[in-house]
Amino acid sequence: MKKDITNRDDLYLLVSQFYKKLMVDKDVQHFFHKFNDPKTLEHHLQVLVDFWDNIIFYSGTYQKNAMQPHIKLNEEMPFNQNHFKVWLNHFHQTIDELFLGNNAEVAKNRATSIATVMQLKILPKT
Repeated sequence: MKKDITNRDDLYLLVSQFYKKLMVDKDVQHFFHKFNDPKTLEHHLQVLVDFWDNIIFYSGTYQKNAMQPHIKLNEEMPFNQNHFKVWLNHFHQTIDELFLGNNAEVAKNRATSIATVMQLKILPKT
């Protein structure tokens, strides 16, 4: 039986399973090549746990600018709308596979908002 996201261990499970999907998806895996190194991946997963811990539980564990690395990455390898769609689909799918509850829904809603804001700030205006 699925449970809600309740702690950092749940968040780690979420982001690690999510990244497993991203790193093998032919549409987005090129953005994640630097995470083929296990130490680099583990460090990044901990940053993501801090980020989502702050988003869901208002922990104060994430104090960085989440947009800046994505803006830089976009300069090196431009994003398009499909990349955001794939990212969001994998995130929602991973949550739905693992969790059920209010915090799970909050995470999905916040991810949708984050993806929308990133697209507005990063993608070229048409």
